[in-house]
This record gives sequence, C-alpha cells and structure tokens, in this order.
Amino acid sequence: MGAATLDDRTGADPAARPRRRRGGRTAGLLAVAALTGAAAVAVSATGVLGGGAGEDRAAAPPPPATARVTRETLHDTHEADGELGHGPAATVVSRRPGTITWLPESGARITRGRPLYRADDDPVVLMYGSTPAYRDLRIGSEGRDVEALERNLEELGYDGFTVDGEYTYATAAAVMEWQEDRGLAETGVVELGRVVFADGPVRVESLETETGRPTAPGQAVLTSTGTAKVVTVRLDPGDQRMAKEGTKVSVTLPDGKRAGGRVTEVSTVIEPGDGQGAEPETRLEVLVSLGRKAAPGLDRAAVDVTFTASRREDVLTVPVAALVALREGGFGVEVVEGSKTRYAAVETGLFAGGRVEVSGAGIAEGTIVGMPR
Repeated sequence: MGAATLDDRTGADPAARPRRRRGGRTAGLLAVAALTGAAAVAVSATGVLGGGAGEDRAAAPPPPATARVTRETLHDTHEADGELGHGPAATVVSRRPGTITWLPESGARITRGRPLYRADDDPVVLMYGSTPAYRDLRIGSEGRDVEALERNLEELGYDGFTVDGEYTYATAAAVMEWQEDRGLAETGVVELGRVVFADGPVRVESLETETGRPTAPGQAVLTSTGTAKVVTVRLDPGDQRMAKEGTKVSVTLPDGKRAGGRVTEVSTVIEPGDGQGAEPETRLEVLVSLGRKAAPGLDRAAVDVTFTASRREDVLTVPVAALVALREGGFGVEVVEGSKTRYAAVETGLFAGGRVEVSGAGIAEGTIVGMPR
C-alpha cells in the first residue's frame, strides 16, 4: 500500500476529518421546502437543524430571545384592492325602428313596469325575468318568456289568467288591459322590443343616444347595472381559495368604516399585457355584494377588501420564527425550562399573521420557546 495522502488544501488526512451528518440536513431542508413564503424564510432563519426531539441542551447557550405559547383564534386572511360601484353594465339595445322621444337621467333607478325609454312616444317597459325577449308574444306562444310576462302582469295587478307559460285568450285580455293603461294600441300582442327583461330593478349607468335621434334594431340606447352596491376585485389565480361564492368578506370604506359583504360571483378574465408583445394575464374577477344601507352617498370609490379563507378557534400558537426543522424530519420548537432547553416535536396547522398553530406532547399555553433575535 502507498503512503497516506494529504488534503491538497489543508494537509490534513481526509480519513481523519469528521463525517458530516448528511441525512439530518437533507431531512431538515426537505422539511423547510414543504413550507411556503414567509413561513419557510422564518424557519430557515431559525436554523435548519434543531437537533432531535427530546434532546437536552443543558450545556448549550440559551436562545437569544423567547416567546410564549398562546391560545387564540387564527384567521387566514388576504387583503386586496377593490372598486365600489354597481357591478358590470349591460347594454339595452333598440329592437324597433323609430325616434327616441324620452330618456331617463343617468343614475335613475327603474323598477318593474316603468319605461326604460320611449320611441315614437311609446314606452319600452322593464319587466323582471332571466330570459331575454326574442320574439312577439301572442295567443298560442309557449315558453319561459311567456311565463315571465304573465308573472310580471300578475305582480302589476292584472288577473284573470294562469301563470303557466301558455299565452291564452285570458293572457291576451290581460295584455290588452295593460296596453290600454300605457297608451298603447290594444292588440293583445306584445311585439318584440316592447319589453326588456332584467333580473331586477336597474340603475341607468350611461346614455348611448339622445332624444330626437333615430333608432334602429341593434342600436345601443343606454347601459344599465343592478341597483345594489357591488365591489369588484381582481385577484391572482393562486388566491382562488380566498374567493368562493357565498364567502363573507369585510370591506373598508374610504372613511375607515367597515361594511360586511358576500362573494356573489367569481369569474376568470384575461387581461391584455402592458405594451406591444406583452403576454396577457389571467386574473380572477370577484364580485362582492354589500348590504342595501352600506356606503350611503357613495356610487364609486376605491376600497380595501379582506378575504378570510379559513379560521381556527381556540388553538395553541407560536410565532412562525420559533419553528425549527428537526434532524429526524418534521418541525419542532426549542422549549426553555429554566437553564435547560430541549427540542419538542410539534404538528403544525394554520399559518396566519406571522403565527402558526401547533400541538404536541409537552406543548401547553404559557410554554416558553426559543426565538431568534
């Protein structure tokens, strides 16, 4: 056998150098990788190798700082910018030729049975329903649009027919009475373009024409929104867990007051990129409805919206920075007991607000744990 070789840089015998514990560090790094965002940074800064669970450290220096295990309620929240308004606008188009003789004011609220506008001095009337008007309605017509018409007539006080989606002689008689009351020719036929169906009351957002101007089928007359206050929020796709239909949110108004809201719609939108050749971005558009009395006097405003994805009540928590990755895998905390410290394994739960839910043997409210400075 030849003479023993020396390390070219240090002159030391390679066999005499202590071996590094590869397994413990690898396990610790993998454990840190399982966390995301600020949690991973905090654990990494505390130290990847915390030692083994239950290991006593009487001779080791005390941690530079400590914190106590506390019992509290954690909220997984996310704040985003929002725009207060009345939601997406829909365009009301003319379905008949004529001359515009009357238009409502921008911001006007229009309810069932009231005119949206007038053409040739005849009203185009708002009625409630989810099926758009697409044909003349007359005796023999059947369908959801007929049922919607009959339901509206009934709500407006007309009777003598059955709300069943069948346009009968009785329906025509009620229609003629309705036509008489509105100064229309009593034909018993609701011609296409005489009524506009919407989900409910509408608010006039803007006017797309003027009185005295001619109109034709397909020409825009006005745009409208719902009457309820709505907040529109754009989120990254990764925040989808925050925004689900029915989720309650908190909205901070410009004056600092808070209003409760509820997510009513979540849709995916593609936003064009900024500049030539820029890639488009996929975003989530979230609509949040507010109470009828929320934000009085405000039609448009920038607001802050707080989403809460999950909530954990009455749980033990420590600062995220108190977590250490254990040599054998998983996470723990350095428990301080007088002049001694030991590592205790913990199960982690919800991360929120710089704290993390923990549980494990020997972990109780008031337990002192080590912290980095």
